[in-house]
Amino acid sequence: MKNYIRRILRQGEEVEADAIEAQPVPVPTLWLLGKTGAGKSSLIRAVTGQAEIGSGFAPCTPTAMAFDYPADHPVLRFLDTRGLGEAGYDPQDDLAAAEQGSHAIVAVARLDDPVQGEVANVLREVRSRRPRVPILVAHTGADLAPEEGLRSRARARVQATFEAAAGESLPAVTLALPPGARTPEGIDALCEALAVMLPDVSLLMLRERAQDQEARRFAEQRPLVMWYASAAAASDTAPVVGAVTVPTLQGAMLHALATRYGVAWNAARAGAFASALGSGILLRYAAAYVARQGAKVIPVFGQTIGAATAATVSFAATYALGRAAAYWLYRTAHGESASAQDLRKLYREALSRARHAPR
Repeated sequence: MKNYIRRILRQGEEVEADAIEAQPVPVPTLWLLGKTGAGKSSLIRAVTGQAEIGSGFAPCTPTAMAFDYPADHPVLRFLDTRGLGEAGYDPQDDLAAAEQGSHAIVAVARLDDPVQGEVANVLREVRSRRPRVPILVAHTGADLAPEEGLRSRARARVQATFEAAAGESLPAVTLALPPGARTPEGIDALCEALAVMLPDVSLLMLRERAQDQEARRFAEQRPLVMWYASAAAASDTAPVVGAVTVPTLQGAMLHALATRYGVAWNAARAGAFASALGSGILLRYAAAYVARQGAKVIPVFGQTIGAATAATVSFAATYALGRAAAYWLYRTAHGESASAQDLRKLYREALSRARHAPR
């Protein structure tokens, strides 16, 4: 156990960046489906908080685009197919590529455009081939239909059309996405709905509000922590492999965070962080980690329940370690001492959120 803790806290700087970047990290992919002008790009801006997203897109077919967020360590991907209904546009290639490469669909429809037959036809075809694919309806343009009665009737009509095509009731959110809006109406409900439907916990990052300066600083680093947590989870599903890669990834994450906070990560600082966090927390995690690795070699059980449990806990523990380290590094960078009590509380809260986030 002591060797495991030492690997986490003192190793990582010698790991080649290419080796870390080569880790296979699953990225949940959202297919944005809708007519031209439905508000798909505005929805991406609202979710990611990025005012300019055009340069972040990369073509995945001649006319469909993919947007990784964030670009350097993506934890979420958007597939934006060209708007249905454009004259002279045959969407079949785009639709086939998007269907194959996505985990969930967001059907985007403007409240002032009740004619949604083409989108409904695509939903019907996809559901016939992938009956379990999650679908969320995003009704945009709430600001264009400010009268509540008109808005409700338009929403009910489009919702009924999409649900008939999907063959079941569908979750839905209503959004107002006017240009330049700092807090678009309905964005919180959208993030909650996405977190429930996506087959990953990446949207945990979108559910936590930055309350103070330290939290806002961590919000900038959260995608990096999420990426390492996802990499740790992906590598810990296989027996033996996780025993090597998880602590190395955690160590590399601590070094990467220290660099971003402008703090030299050396043996003395690693020891100070371990002391502040508490050896009890680290030892308990190390003991559980050893037990999980042993469970994964049990035939059948280890390849199913054992592997899934190991991945979930590795994700949560890596995320919590990163959150605690970010707090400690922020205080250190500002010449302040980090409260051990606050640090441990932050670790436990982050661990709980990550372990119980929807998958």
